Amino acid sequence: MKILFVSLGCDKNLVDTEVMLGELAKEGYGFTDEESEADIVVVNTCCFIRDAKEESIETILEMAELKKAGQIRALLVTGCLAQRYQEEIRKEIPEVDALLGITDIYGIAQALGEVLSGCGRDHIGEGVRAPFAGSKRMVTTGGHYAYLKIAEGCDKHCTYCIIPKIRGKYRSVPMEELLEEARILEEQGVRELILVAQETTLYGVDLYGRKRLPELLRELCKIEGLHWIRLLYCYPEEITEELVQVIKQERKICHYLDIPIQHASDPVLKRMGRRTTREDLERIIGMLRSQIPDICLRTTLISGFPGETQEDFITLYRFVNEMEFDRLGVFPYSAEEDTPAAAMPDQVPEESKEKRRVELMELQQEIVFEKAAGREGQILEAVVEGYLPKEGVYVTRTYMDAPNVDGYLFLTSDRELESGSFVKAEVTGSSDYDLTGIEVTEQA
Repeated sequence: MKILFVSLGCDKNLVDTEVMLGELAKEGYGFTDEESEADIVVVNTCCFIRDAKEESIETILEMAELKKAGQIRALLVTGCLAQRYQEEIRKEIPEVDALLGITDIYGIAQALGEVLSGCGRDHIGEGVRAPFAGSKRMVTTGGHYAYLKIAEGCDKHCTYCIIPKIRGKYRSVPMEELLEEARILEEQGVRELILVAQETTLYGVDLYGRKRLPELLRELCKIEGLHWIRLLYCYPEEITEELVQVIKQERKICHYLDIPIQHASDPVLKRMGRRTTREDLERIIGMLRSQIPDICLRTTLISGFPGETQEDFITLYRFVNEMEFDRLGVFPYSAEEDTPAAAMPDQVPEESKEKRRVELMELQQEIVFEKAAGREGQILEAVVEGYLPKEGVYVTRTYMDAPNVDGYLFLTSDRELESGSFVKAEVTGSSDYDLTGIEVTEQA
């Protein structure tokens, strides 16, 4: 029997999908990307914001139609939507054979076996994260990069966010398990390891009583086959001098940080439940750029948060203009049920949220395009992602480009390059968010 796996949402969800694929592969199941070939469908869902929730529901309904038509034998739903809306899914979509919550992914093979034997049931909140025990994830990212989820849950309780209610308290994965998993990934050919969690900077506080991300990074750098280590989701207030020094000193760590700040107006930050002020953000960003001059900073913002005035927006706009982030995404505020922000007064109209988002992104485009144009002549290391035969160029990423969220460097070379290999590139130009370049030798 073949399983079609549909993974929705963030890279942290993708790690869960890869774990489940590995568990099912151990039991001898095969996999397919084609609906017409599938006997079983598993949908790993997201419900972080409204759009993600709607995508998850639409996908489940689409797969339920296959079940109605007798094209598939079983339909399982996992992840955040299953965790949060078990009763609603049971009532509205009876074609779903079993639901698995976010702590139950290691029980996917058992759950599927129960369904196929005619005694399927839901597994919500029954499991806990199993010890890693050397089991192999089925890496789905192409082989040369993979995500390493170092913690689950969140303790921040920002007023707009439902994650703590769905995924629970912050729980670090023991360091020895992470190092074992990283070694296995390296043996499978992974050369770029990307650390993710709801918040990576707090790693270790719950297990060891202190932040141990710097120590984890140093240990990961000792794994010979790893070439790049990248950090995502670093809350600005938790960035320590020790962490900055590790990033400076360890050659394998990309000079790249994703630091979600969400806003820059103090009244809005306070209503969001954030732990920083504009002054804090300016100090932290200034410190990072002073200590690591070539650091690439990515951030995310929310436009139209409840109570955001035009003055608040102007403050944010000016902040973006002054800080000149290298990478930036803006999302209109999405009111999520059971969050404090959803019940706040002065909700901003949808058209105003979108207008402000567009204005911020237009400003950011100017900043990024100017920065890209200024990189002409620089020599950068890049990892090869693939080849475009019609254009005759290789698709590559530099240290400034995380997979699927940032841009590319389109590279020409006189020789054949393998995907996953690292090369030196001279930047010859830019096109919007992307760079162009030619391969150069070390001597050049």
